[in-house]
Amino acid sequence: MAKINLKIEDIKKFHLGGKISLLISKKLKNQKDLSIAYTPGVSKICEEIYANPDFVYSHTSKGHTIAVVTDGTAVLGLGNIGPKASIPVMEGKCMLFKSFANIDAWPVPLTDVFLKNGRTDINKVIETVVRLSPMYGGINLEDIAAPECFVIEEKLNEILDIPVFHDDQWGTAIITLAALKNYLEITGKNASQIKIVINGAGAAGIRIADMIKAYGAKNITMCDSKGTLNIRRNDLNEYKLRHVTRSNEENLVDAMKNADVFIGVSKGNVLTKEMILSMNEYPAIFAMANPTPEIDPDLVKEYLHDKKYILATGRSDYPNQINNVLAFPFIFKGALDVKATKITMNMKIAASNSLSLLAKDPFIPDIVKKAYKRDFKFGSDYLIPTAFDPRIKDFISLAVAKAAIQDGVARKSL
Repeated sequence: MAKINLKIEDIKKFHLGGKISLLISKKLKNQKDLSIAYTPGVSKICEEIYANPDFVYSHTSKGHTIAVVTDGTAVLGLGNIGPKASIPVMEGKCMLFKSFANIDAWPVPLTDVFLKNGRTDINKVIETVVRLSPMYGGINLEDIAAPECFVIEEKLNEILDIPVFHDDQWGTAIITLAALKNYLEITGKNASQIKIVINGAGAAGIRIADMIKAYGAKNITMCDSKGTLNIRRNDLNEYKLRHVTRSNEENLVDAMKNADVFIGVSKGNVLTKEMILSMNEYPAIFAMANPTPEIDPDLVKEYLHDKKYILATGRSDYPNQINNVLAFPFIFKGALDVKATKITMNMKIAASNSLSLLAKDPFIPDIVKKAYKRDFKFGSDYLIPTAFDPRIKDFISLAVAKAAIQDGVARKSL
């Protein structure tokens, strides 16, 4: 599949005026409609909700609306660019919610939530989200730097009775686990025996390590900007300490030797030819940094032209896109369908399992073939389903909804 040529002029034109807008779901045609929609009729709905708070889900937009909340401290691979510069990404998330799962979503970029040292003020973010939560059926936390994001998600889940999901933590981890499972099936390798290198020990990297360890992976080396997470380091937070290694490897170059899988959630162009060639036979390279992968896919093709390998990125213009778009719209849809109070680990695993299975279905809808102008067959160039596969919405959301019911967090049956 040829790389898509993205011109800055086309990108600016597409974003001109923003990517989302408010659509009214009911028409105002006459005086009666106005009297029903606003005063005096609307007062009756207010009284109903006051008497029965659960009525808010069926007679307002709450039950199908998500807040996409950010402070702009960890946007894509761009880093701390602030709440205003984060808005195009948040609009993009809302666009994906609506396009792929028919869920309404709205950006909520937060300002004035920072400490004097520039770090996120955890308490301010929590207080702000709690105050705005009545309007929303769920909270999608986005692009908030670690380790603050871990505490914010945990505390909001304790306080609120609606699903709270930090997409950068769990969305990436869910898709990565699905891709890893299918890589193992294609190559015949075993999760407990392979060597995995994770470059990037922020929100995504930590949760990827958590999920693949739960799946059975044992030999995992994580790297941050200072090198490998090893027992000799004395500068690691509690989340990184969970994933330290006793090996003598000090940096990414050391870690990549004899690795089977590279998982990159860090920054662009950190992998070299020597690192790639030092990996084991039939490697997987998941270079997911956005917008610039850890290595240019064309270089991987050049370096491994005579060898078997599997390559994935986080971008939409290459095959095997390991991107949160395959998770968050459908996880929230499943949660909203049964009015779940939270998103549990079993719900996340159910989503990952569904993605892994769907990729192996030999039937590929024509709409997918047309969207990507290619054929699809489970294998090295089709590791996980594509975002345009219409089956994903029902397939994943149903699995998530069933898991919510099993876990006892659903307030409504299917």
